[in-house]
Amino acid sequence: MKVFVTPPMLQGQDDWSFARLLREAGHEVCYTGENCQLTEEMAVRILPAAEAVVAGSEPYSRRVLDACPGLKVIARAGVGYDAVDMPAATQRGIVVTITPGQNHDAVADLTMALLLALARDLFELHRAVTSGVWKRAVVESPRHSVLGIMGLGRIGQAVALRALPFGFRRLLAYDPQPSRPFAESHGVELVDRDELLRTSDFVTLHVPLMPETMHLIRSETIRTMKDGACLVNTARGGLVDEAALAEALRSGKLRGAGIDVFEQEPPDGSPLLSLPNVICTSHVAGLDLASLQGMAQMASQSVVTLLGGGWPQEGVVNPEAKWRYRGPVRVSSH
Repeated sequence: MKVFVTPPMLQGQDDWSFARLLREAGHEVCYTGENCQLTEEMAVRILPAAEAVVAGSEPYSRRVLDACPGLKVIARAGVGYDAVDMPAATQRGIVVTITPGQNHDAVADLTMALLLALARDLFELHRAVTSGVWKRAVVESPRHSVLGIMGLGRIGQAVALRALPFGFRRLLAYDPQPSRPFAESHGVELVDRDELLRTSDFVTLHVPLMPETMHLIRSETIRTMKDGACLVNTARGGLVDEAALAEALRSGKLRGAGIDVFEQEPPDGSPLLSLPNVICTSHVAGLDLASLQGMAQMASQSVVTLLGGGWPQEGVVNPEAKWRYRGPVRVSSH
């Protein structure tokens, strides 16, 4: 079967284990040849012959799914699936999988890098020195600051573990279904959302993008935040109303922001791009070499399992699609 590989950083990686796994299972590995994230137009043009996709963050809208009549599996090399029209995929019997547990360390690493850069005014100092200004700024230490972690899943927990050695005065977390044993054993205080926003000097977002979390950070919630706080978003761009955040950064309500993800990617015309107190990166939080290879391997294993008639033990996000699934099925234990 034809398995298309769409993430730009996986293009042509025939010697990586994920490609060998697919070929050894008898599948044809098809690369898009594109060095950028596919747009809807590109997906409609490139993917019609796909029977499975090792997918990046490209959109799988109804239009794209209609253009791919033989598509059986969308295996995301990542944990977010907001780019997939889930009702449309499920209705068509397309199984959607993700790769939990593969990139949380990488996301937590960049989160801490952005957080510490904001804490020490790193980029402002860099710009000053390189422009000939010898500026020695005094900033508040993380040791006297409160870190608020919005979402205490795998990534939020990994951030907490990295924050502990820096001696933050308090570690707060909000999660509707938190891991209380983790919080208790690591000194993380579980609080409600408003208390976290009101109390934290640094707020970092690690919640999924869903209708109820769309624009979680907006004018109303920013007003709740502590004056002079900093925001880090390495989760999903849609969690933040960029116009509202930009206004808070211009006015001084918030001191700075570290942004890895945007509502539109690439961020054409985002008001955040021109602000001196914003550090921007290009949706790379989950992409170190180990995590990329791990995500590609797990996504490919899901493809091999499903196209071989089995069912993955973890990572399926629409199990109800099983009853409409058009691929081979071994009628057994599942």
